[in-house]
Amino acid sequence: MASRVPSIACIGIIGKHNNPLHISLFPPDERAPLEFSFLLSSCLDIFEARLPHKTADQDFGLLQAVDERLAMYGWLTNTSVKIIIVVDMEGRLATTADIKSSATIGLRDADLKPAFRALQTAYIGLLRNPFYDPDEHSPVTANAEQRVGSTQITSRKFIQEIKRIGDTWAPGVTNI
Repeated sequence: MASRVPSIACIGIIGKHNNPLHISLFPPDERAPLEFSFLLSSCLDIFEARLPHKTADQDFGLLQAVDERLAMYGWLTNTSVKIIIVVDMEGRLATTADIKSSATIGLRDADLKPAFRALQTAYIGLLRNPFYDPDEHSPVTANAEQRVGSTQITSRKFIQEIKRIGDTWAPGVTNI
């Protein structure tokens, strides 16, 4: 039997008003978007419950294990945007590099920090774009007259960076 290692199944960017800004599935054609939307929504209460007890650390660690296969990890930005990574513990076949590393042993919270940092950097890059207005993507501030599009992030550069991060990450990777 071939050995398998964890991989990212879903990345969700959730706005400060708990509105989904972006959801990426890995691989997209093998995942059910509605199922992962529900899973991401189920984490919002966990963020709220842990928020009063958090200090300066943005890493919320393991939010919940859905079953023996899927686990959800969270990160909170300074602007109260939540980043959620759903990890599929049997995600992909192990390569020779995975077998030589400690990736086949399991998954630690620290294994996801490079991915969270890369995702936060991608989001900061999006915020630095003068044509991106985060208030346009907020259901509280974007009323029917102001809103031209949806509340989803549509920046191709941002979406490509999220896809790159999701495809690149593996346990033991220290820089993405």
